[in-house]
Order: sequence, then structure tokens, then C-alpha cells
Amino acid sequence: MPGTNLTRDEAQERARLLTVDAYAVELDLSGAQEGGTFRSVTTVRFTAGAAGSTFVDLVAPAVHEVVLNGEALDAGAVFADSRIALASVAAGENELRVVADCAYTNTGEGLHRFVDPVDEQAYLYTQFEVPDARRVFACFEQPDLKATFAFTVTAPEGWTVISNSPTPEPEGRVWRFAPTPRISTYITALIVGPYHSVHSAWEGEGRSVPLGLYCRPSLAEHLDAEALFEVTRQGFDWFQEKFDHPYPFEKYDQLFVPEFNAGAMENAGAVTIRDEYVFRSKVTDAAYEVRAETVLHELAHMWFGDLVTMEWWNDLWLNESFATYTSVACQAHAPGSRWPHAWTTFANQMKTWAYRQDQLPSTHPIMAEIRDLDDVLVNFDGITYAKGASVLKQLVAYVGMDEFFRGVQTYFKRHAWGNTRLTDLLSALEETSGRDLSAWSKAWLQTAGINVLRPEILVDDDGVITSFAVRQEAPALPEGASGQPTLRPHRIAIGVYELEAGRLVRNERIELDVEGDLTEVPELAGRARPAVILLNDDDLSYAKVRLDAQSLATVTAHLGDFTESLPRALCWASAWDMTRDGELAARDYLELVLAGVGKESDIGVVQTLHRQVKLALDLYAAPGWREEGLARWSGAALEHLRAADAGSDHQLAWARAFAATARTDGQLAFLDGLLEGTETVEGLAVDTELRWAFLQRLAAKGRADEERIAAELRRDATSAGERHAATARAARPTAEAKAAAWAQVVESDALPNALQEAVIGGFVQTDQRELLAPYTERYFEALAGVWEARSHEMAQQIAVGLYPAVQISPATLEATDAWLASASGGSAALRRLVTESRAGVERALRAQAADAAAAR
Repeated sequence: MPGTNLTRDEAQERARLLTVDAYAVELDLSGAQEGGTFRSVTTVRFTAGAAGSTFVDLVAPAVHEVVLNGEALDAGAVFADSRIALASVAAGENELRVVADCAYTNTGEGLHRFVDPVDEQAYLYTQFEVPDARRVFACFEQPDLKATFAFTVTAPEGWTVISNSPTPEPEGRVWRFAPTPRISTYITALIVGPYHSVHSAWEGEGRSVPLGLYCRPSLAEHLDAEALFEVTRQGFDWFQEKFDHPYPFEKYDQLFVPEFNAGAMENAGAVTIRDEYVFRSKVTDAAYEVRAETVLHELAHMWFGDLVTMEWWNDLWLNESFATYTSVACQAHAPGSRWPHAWTTFANQMKTWAYRQDQLPSTHPIMAEIRDLDDVLVNFDGITYAKGASVLKQLVAYVGMDEFFRGVQTYFKRHAWGNTRLTDLLSALEETSGRDLSAWSKAWLQTAGINVLRPEILVDDDGVITSFAVRQEAPALPEGASGQPTLRPHRIAIGVYELEAGRLVRNERIELDVEGDLTEVPELAGRARPAVILLNDDDLSYAKVRLDAQSLATVTAHLGDFTESLPRALCWASAWDMTRDGELAARDYLELVLAGVGKESDIGVVQTLHRQVKLALDLYAAPGWREEGLARWSGAALEHLRAADAGSDHQLAWARAFAATARTDGQLAFLDGLLEGTETVEGLAVDTELRWAFLQRLAAKGRADEERIAAELRRDATSAGERHAATARAARPTAEAKAAAWAQVVESDALPNALQEAVIGGFVQTDQRELLAPYTERYFEALAGVWEARSHEMAQQIAVGLYPAVQISPATLEATDAWLASASGGSAALRRLVTESRAGVERALRAQAADAAAAR
């Protein structure tokens, strides 16, 4: 965190004193092509409830003028450590003018500058969440001090400037934007450069909203504008109906920008999206589904987050959980949606992320305790997004979907353009649902940890169920986590499945409330024992689910035979969770996947299984058996690649899975042949991205040298090619390659964010544990200095990406514990990241022991 770390107490005190009215921001970006710094002039009008002192936020290399109410202050005296002290604020109206030189960044924070190697033009965009508007203009950087913003930008000739307000006709090289509505600093935006654009509109309710899509010209041929506009219009239609509140802004632009740190950002009316979503090569439908969810997530934020904003970052979930839930619900329920199975993907990916996060020592309530900016910067996690959205799905099951959205409508009408807390939303939902949600909120939103639901079944000698109950458990929280285990109320469905002509068909669905530690289910007593009884069918609640012994045996033999994708996904997820918990050996998980993956039709599930099997073998398999398991998996991947339908998504997915694990001389020679064109698989197009996937694996196995990597980069002389080449170079299995990669990332800060991430991705190879072993000690020696010297995004990449996660041994735990003990007074955010990484090694050791025991 550069500069002073704003605390919640400071923010509350500043909000008690001030109301911010308007910003006028003038930026001179004439020199953007060359980089360096730019002139920033901010005039902010604000009202103080009483005379006193406060501060304004700014991160800048130089401040030239600070003028408060016409009085020039000594800039050198009042500006320090990212703050400008204002000692003499007057009661009533005030005006502050700040003139500064601010800096372009290459970290994806503030005003990011990127030069495209294709046209050698610079492209700029802002990324301000959480506290980085202060890198571009002086401001009161907290979400509850909303104001209007009027931007004036001077840009190079021929460039385009996009902001939150509609784009004006330029006056020469000067772009003057009309003031925005009252919004928070972190959702203001500027995107500047010679961007390519496509335009359309959404028509609805007697209103036309202009729609824009932007990307670099070098990606223009790949921009599938109509597909993106179609998803966007479906979102507008569905959200307008469900939210019953007009879209809040005058236009809606989506800008695909380079080197973006996240998936996307909900800037008001000017959403920035990582430009990897402009697909240069063939991808599976799962990639289009994920992209569509991102598009809808950011559109939902125009209401959840931009129109109505949390007061402080402890209610970040009010933004992220709601945007996640409503985006998936839109995909699942909107008329004409291409992805009506979206809840399958949610169960398979988002909830798996949530369950993992909720079992870490850093687990926290959905409504988290956020003391300062450091806390929130590491809280964009699986609880804030995925668990929160899962709990909202549970709330919808609890109160009803119509009642839920009526409460949301009340919330928007009551708090438009304002700031809210949890209680504001709950009161609206209580009004429309007629339910008291205080106990529900306390159990679900204000406590940490996960529940486990297990069936307890008794069957007589004739195969008739004599009793059935659901046992709820609240496992102890991980060591170091705060809070107590909590039993929660769950609204769940129980699915009753029978084998019919080799297919598992649901014959009955029972919906009920689970309360306390044991809930009887009399509806299942007195009937013949079915093939499978599935708790939490339809995935209504958030809980880990286990199967009884007979259901588990049937599922193990027939997991791919469910007629619907969602129960398959739930069983796959349960099996993966059992593997991570050491209840199912990694070798048994491999056999389960090999038996069922060929029958799995959902391509997103297939690709998740590919990743999970590889992870299980790399981290959770007993070391003495690991290579045998990997060889079995790589052989199966090649068989599936050859057998898949020509040109299908499954063929492409298996090609990537094979590339990730090819290991024998024969397999690597075949991979090499596919790359060079001497081998073919009917229907498989070895296009740009697939070529890099093949080459990176060959590099990691010592079969592609610098000359070959350079040749491929000449073939793909783009920014994406540069990233792929950096990964391939760092992946090479030589001490020299590892030393060069380490020096680039740790000993220098010259790399931009995307290239640093690419080098880290290549450096860490699970096949190269011995080669990487010396870097464990070097990691802990360098960590504190890196955290102190780098921006948050760059430091977090290093702290997480270079942690010795593949060194699964007690020695790694001991080294981590020693560092944590020595850094006991250091950054809480850094300690959290290291503690989370340590938990992964500890879990892997337990799983490896379980796998070894299964072999005995």
C-alpha cells in the first residue's frame, strides 16, 4: 500500500465532518505516448458541518499548488505520505484546488499505460478500486463521500477519450465531459488511446441506451461484437424487469483493455474488461459462458454498487455477492439465454472456490470486519463473491424469488444514489417477505465457517427405509480463524434417484428446512431404498454434502449417468471436496474421473475435472505413486483426444489437458509433431493459443530452447505472444532459466503486471521440485522487502505466486512458521496471504498421507 493506510475510523470521522459536492478534474495526457508523468489539476467543492481539520488523498511524485478557499498553502509542508493536510477547513462551503504531477503506472493500478507491440501506440485506462483514484487526482478516497465528477482531458491527436459521461465532440485535442451523477471515486474512469470501437443500442421502456464496445485495433478482427451485444441486451431486459429501476446512467460502454488485473471493473457506464476475453483462437463454450457471466456481473453492478453503494468496505459483499448471484440467475432464467444450465457451472466452479476459502485460517463472515484498506485489498475472495452469492441463493429459496426481488426493488427506490449498510437491505427484504431475517442474518452473514450435511439412514432386511434424517455438522474452524462453529438453518431439496435403463433419473424431490443438528425426514420412511438419495439437490443451500454408503457406491459406478447436469456437478464437487479433505484418496479420485468423465456432456464440468485431477496428482497423491498416477492420466488424456468428435469442444479441452501433462518421450514427440504439423488429429486446429500451450509444455520438459521460443514469438509478435514467450522461457528446466526468471520478478521491478504474472506462471512447474527447492529460503528472505517496495497488486502476485506451494513437506511448514514468527509485527495483509498458502501445504500433506494409506 503506497502511503498512509486509511482506517475505517478515519473514514467515519471524515464523513461526519464533510459532504462532498463536486469535482472538476483536468488532466493533460499529451505526453502519454512517451510516458512518465502527467499534469493533474483538481478543484473540489465540499461542505463542512463545522470548522476543523481533515485531509485529502493523493499519490503523486510532485505537488505544485494547494489552494484552500483562495489561500495558497505550502505544498511541501502539507503534502506527505499520500495525504494533503487541511488544517483550516471552514464551516459551510469550501473549495480546494490541487495541482500535481501524477505518474502513469504499469501495475494495473491508477492510470495504467501499455504500448502495443503491433502498432507501437500507447493505450491507457484507469483502475481505481479500492484506493487508486488518488493516483490520478486529489480526492476524498472513500465510498460514502459521493460527488459529481466533471473530467477535462487533453489527449494526443487522433486518440479517443471515454469516461463515465457520454463522449463529447473534442475541441481539438481537448475532451470536456459533462458532470456525472453522484458516484463514488472508485467507479470513475478514463480510457484513452487510439481504440477501435463498435456501437449499438438497447431499446426498452421508451428509452434508448447507447452501447459501445472498445478494444485495441490489433484485436479488432477477433471482437465478436454481436455476441457481446446480445448478452448485454439480455441483461438489460432481465435486470430492468427484476430491479424495476431504470438503468442509472446515460450510456453503457464495455472496454476490453490490456494487462488488466481482474476479470472486469464496474466503472459507472464505462466497464473495463480484461482483453483476454476477446478470443484470438478457438475456445470452448465454457469460456463464452464465463465471459457472459462477467459481462452480466458488471452490468448488475450498475445498480448494485454504482447506484447504491456500500458505506464502508465491510459491506463489499453487498456489491459482489449480489452481482454474482444476479448474473448467474440471469443466465439461468432469462428468455433465450444460451446457458440455462448456469447453476451447474456455479456449483462446479464458484462454490468450489467458496468451500476452499471457507476452510482457510483466514475465513471470515460474509460481512467481514474491515479495519483499513489493507484488509479490504485481500478480501476480494471466495467468501465475498462465491459464498455470498451461494447464501443469497439460499435466501431466495427461504423467502421466495418474487419476494426477494420485490425487496431489492424497495432497496433501490429507497437508497438510489446513496450509501447503505446490511441493515438497509434486510429491512427491505423483511418488508416484502414478511419474515424476520435477524436470526438468519446472524447465522449466515455474520459468522464464519462451513456446515456438512450427512444422511442418516436405516434400512430393514427387506430393503425398506425405516428412518431417514439429515445430520448437520459445524466443523471446528481452522486454527487461527476467529469465531465459533455455527449450525445454520438450511432450506434444501432431497432428490430421490433410480437407475432406469442405465440412467439415473430423479423420481421425487422433497423440499424441507434443516434446523439444528438432526432433522427427521418422515417422507422417506416406509419406502423401498432408492439407488441414490442426494442431499441439497438443486444446490439451494451452501453446505458440504456427503452421500450414504449405498448412494456413494451407485454414484461411483454411475456418476456420468445422471440425466441432468446439476446433480452430476454436485456429486463431482462432493468427490473433489472429499479428496481435498483426505476422505477420498487421490488415486481413487483419478479412477472415479476416468470412469465418468467420458459420459460428462457439460464442457465446463469436463474442463474443471481436468484441472482438479492434475491438481490432485501434483499435490495430493502420495509421492511414491504420483508419477504412476500422472502417467495414467496423461495416457488417458491422449486417448480421449484421439477419440473425441472432430472439431468439438471436448476435443479442444482434451488437447489442452494432454498438453498440460504430456511426459513420456512418445507423448512429447507427438505433442511436438502436432506443433510442427507432422502429426494431426482430425478436426483439431492447432491455432495460435494452442501452439503456445504445446510449446510451453515442451519448454518445461527441456524440448524447446530460446531459439525456438523466439521463432514462435516472431510468428505471434503481439502482447499475448510476449506473455506466452515469457512463460515458456521461465518454464525451462535449467538453473539458468530459473535464476533469470527470479531476477526479473524479485530483484527488479521493471516488468509490467501481466509479464510478471506470466514469468511467475512459467517459473513454478510441479515437475521441477528439485530445481525449485533452493528458492524456498530465497522467497522468505525477499518477501518483506518486496511487500514494502511494490504496489499491492505486484506484491501480492509475488507473495502468492512464488510461495513454495509445490514443496509439500514439513520443512516448508517450518520455514513458513519461522517467517511468520519473525514477521509478527508486519503487515496483516501479507501475513494473511502467507498463512493461506501455508494451509495449502498442510492440507496436501494430510491428503498425501490418506492416499498412501489407501494403497496399504
